[in-house]
Amino acid sequence: MAPSFPQFNPMRLRSYIFRLPLCTRVLIAAIIGLWIATIPFPWLREFGRLEPAKMDLTQMHRLNLFPLMHLNFFHMIFNLIAVTPLLERFESEYGTLVSLALFTGPFGTIPGGVYTLLEKFVFRSNTVVMGASVWVFLLLSAEVMKTHKTNPSFNVGPYKIPTWTTPLILVLVTSFIVPNVSLIGHLCGAGLGYLWATGYIKFLVPPEKILRWLETKLNLLGRLPHYVSVDQKTYGRYGVLPSSNTPVPLSARTPDGGQRLGP
Repeated sequence: MAPSFPQFNPMRLRSYIFRLPLCTRVLIAAIIGLWIATIPFPWLREFGRLEPAKMDLTQMHRLNLFPLMHLNFFHMIFNLIAVTPLLERFESEYGTLVSLALFTGPFGTIPGGVYTLLEKFVFRSNTVVMGASVWVFLLLSAEVMKTHKTNPSFNVGPYKIPTWTTPLILVLVTSFIVPNVSLIGHLCGAGLGYLWATGYIKFLVPPEKILRWLETKLNLLGRLPHYVSVDQKTYGRYGVLPSSNTPVPLSARTPDGGQRLGP
């Protein structure tokens, strides 16, 4: 009997895309839109890429744009496949406003700034970088630190490998098998992910009181589809959880006044 392989289901992919939260959609749209724009306007790629030798106070836009710019179609597609589920998971946990503030700000400017300083003053080089892979390794590092708490290590043959080192191993492997990849750039992204997971840079997030006030004042939950609230405990993932005013039959109640689950 021939082995059966999982078949690609376009309906599942379509359903997954339609369920993506708002900030993830915006960032994906920006990546695709900028790649399309570079076809008639190829100078946009030079305008947005991170080039250490050109960095000064007039070129700070590069720190925000370089994760959104890509060298070609395949570079963009591979990065989108890798970063989309990680972005979706991050936004589902922290909310749309937090994600938007971080990924349009410090999650690009900090690793980009550290990379620029290292290239200019330590390595005396001018390696140009662009692409969302810096976010891929940032988010992988943040996720693996959660896994490390429950599974501190995994076995590879006779060796025990600490779980938290997984992104660093992937950075090294990627730098060897993929041409024109910046090892230092990926390490800068991974380093920021570790700092985020350990809580040392949580001050980068705007105060929760301000975020709650904005959500309420602007009625973001009611106006924006696929918006993820800051207050996950109250609102769930996409707004206020549905409630029912239907009375619970006495036969369905437990002796302590709760509701019984099941028949």
